[in-house]
Amino acid sequence: MVGAGIVGLACAWWLQCRGHQVLLLDPALAGDRPGGDPGGVQRSGSRAALGVLMADSFHRDRGRAWELRQRSLELWSQWRRELAQRGHPIPYRAGVLLLAADGDEQERLAALGARKRALGLPLERWDRQRLEPLQPTLPQPCLEGLHCGRDGQLDPAAALAALAADGRQRGLALRGDAAVALQPERGGWRVELAGGGAEQAAWVVLAAGTGAGDLLGAVTGGDGNRWALEPVLGQALELELAAPLPTSWPGTVVWRGVNLVPRPDLEGGRRLWLGATLEPGGTADPDQLSQLRQLGGAAPEWLRGATVVRHWQGLRPRPVGRPAPLLEQPAAGLLLAAGHYRNGLLLAPASAAWVAERIEAGPLGA
Repeated sequence: MVGAGIVGLACAWWLQCRGHQVLLLDPALAGDRPGGDPGGVQRSGSRAALGVLMADSFHRDRGRAWELRQRSLELWSQWRRELAQRGHPIPYRAGVLLLAADGDEQERLAALGARKRALGLPLERWDRQRLEPLQPTLPQPCLEGLHCGRDGQLDPAAALAALAADGRQRGLALRGDAAVALQPERGGWRVELAGGGAEQAAWVVLAAGTGAGDLLGAVTGGDGNRWALEPVLGQALELELAAPLPTSWPGTVVWRGVNLVPRPDLEGGRRLWLGATLEPGGTADPDQLSQLRQLGGAAPEWLRGATVVRHWQGLRPRPVGRPAPLLEQPAAGLLLAAGHYRNGLLLAPASAAWVAERIEAGPLGA
């Protein structure tokens, strides 16, 4: 397994649970434990994630992307219970409230809620009367809301740490080195390492973000462009509020694409995560951070008066010209699970299940 972000860790942990012997490779493991606190400057996408799980509230209700989200939502519930029983709880808060700031958004939310309720999903329309008790905490304008009770938010750092710790207890091996080349060898693969030497494996799973295309190009006749990934940077903030948010706050709130994520476990409920920006490339734009901080000029007084405690950023790998994520088998014994873009944490369990199914079907995935 190459890559120890949330997708790589989820795949490694799930395979280990199913009786496979797994070695997880990532240079970050040499000097940074999985689940380390996100902070400061450039970090991996997983360690900079907000942990918002938007499955039922996804704008589609059929197709691969929808099915992956639904499967992951079920698996996360199962995994959290199992990890908690084994001494590795992952903090979780249920509920995502989508807000409509104008008439067009209001129509889209109404249509989304109607479609999902027709499928039997518990999405509730919150009108102005239902939202009124939350004032003045909601950004304005706010015409209506759609509450998604099965969606929610889990702590990304705790999820990384739980999977790594429980994986170790089950026999998962972790090595802080980078894979630099792949070579077919004796019905399996030889993985050349940056620190020298190599590892041999019957299967290799690439979950290494933007570096996956380079590794694949050398073993697929230069066809690495088919799996090309481009970085998209996201900046986020942790704020300390002057007063705790009211207990009526309905989990994560999404206003015009910005997530407001309460942290009830920190400082008596006076901490809030705010994010994230969408910036092409790998260089952070201070103007976009300022727009995020002020919600484009619409931040309520309580948010404008908050103190910035932390600022962090991370790169999300996005497939070039193809839908995310890339779950493919480029060659016998070689799997790609990468390019999850903004949904790595949400889709990690479904990706792990796909990887395990392919491996257990045999080298050709038959």
